[in-house]
Amino acid sequence: MVRKTKAAGKSSGKDACAGRRGRAVRKLRAAKVDAMLVTNPVDVGYLTGFTGEDSYLVFGSGWACLLTDSRFAEQAPKECPGVECLVRTSPMLEALAGALKGRRVRKLGFDPRHVTVKLCGDLTEKLGSRKMVEVSDVVSPLRQIKDDAELRIMRRAIRIAETALKGLCSLGAKNWIGRTERDLAAELEYRMCQGGADGVSFPTILAAGAHGSLPHYMPGSTRVKADQAVLIDWGAKVDGYCSDLTRVVFTGTIPAKLREIYEVVRLAQKAGIAAIKPGVSGKAVDAAAREVIVKAGYGDQFGHGLGHGLGREVHEAPGLGKKAMARLKSGVVVTVEPGIYLPGMGGVRIEDDVLVTANSVRRLSSLPRDIDAMRL
Repeated sequence: MVRKTKAAGKSSGKDACAGRRGRAVRKLRAAKVDAMLVTNPVDVGYLTGFTGEDSYLVFGSGWACLLTDSRFAEQAPKECPGVECLVRTSPMLEALAGALKGRRVRKLGFDPRHVTVKLCGDLTEKLGSRKMVEVSDVVSPLRQIKDDAELRIMRRAIRIAETALKGLCSLGAKNWIGRTERDLAAELEYRMCQGGADGVSFPTILAAGAHGSLPHYMPGSTRVKADQAVLIDWGAKVDGYCSDLTRVVFTGTIPAKLREIYEVVRLAQKAGIAAIKPGVSGKAVDAAAREVIVKAGYGDQFGHGLGHGLGREVHEAPGLGKKAMARLKSGVVVTVEPGIYLPGMGGVRIEDDVLVTANSVRRLSSLPRDIDAMRL
């Protein structure tokens, strides 16, 4: 069973989400599907503005129902104007069947990446004559293209992350040396929240010295030393959108080998960004940057892809990698993050967030990339 709650909210959010659902409905029509079930919380939020959890969205032409529970009875209507918010008092599948009752939905689409085989089977049994149809390319392609409102939020998330690092760096080397990686990472995250972030995009990576050769290192009890490189990968989350940046800072003299590979990585990133424009494949962008690193003799030390899409999730489509065949479109935001990793010595990765524009590319982040500017 469900009970309805009255919707209210700002028209701007209503218009944005309604427009997204309208574009999704056009895709459903092309696939000859009457409505779609959305179970991924990130997609639910994108299509409705809802920030809660454990809730499903089902929508079709001219209608949308959010199935939630009593924890969100007050929150959901405020966040989701234009959406019928149904507070369920029965299991989710029964509530879904009730929400569809009386609607002309013969074929119900779902994204197989977010619906398990068991759930699909249970849905098929519960919904009777309605047919479940896989439609995997409805919401994800829409989320890739950022509108002006989304870009404003993402720019804010980037500025907050950058300001937090600048503030931490302004303390100088003497206030870094002797502190643990975990302590510095925690302060960086605190500074982002203090600056207006809702939280972090992901757990901060802060790797001192040789730990920099581990791309997804988790900061620990190691203390930062003088004349050491510290690799930092961090991001702020604002209104559901992520930023994602990486820099290497130095607590004194820069080791010659790290200076050498830093310049290679900087040039590789420059080449990758220069290759970005609408219609170019992620594979081609990756190749442009990777060629610089391979020619310098460090191809085996760059094992990951060049970058990834960025938005409501820190890793989303499209990808920039050796096998990334999807072509970039205007409005897409991607990271560009080449790296070289030398076990026992450390690593260098430089990452910026960039926007694909109608004719070229625009770097949204603004931190310096010159090595001497990164010395504390």
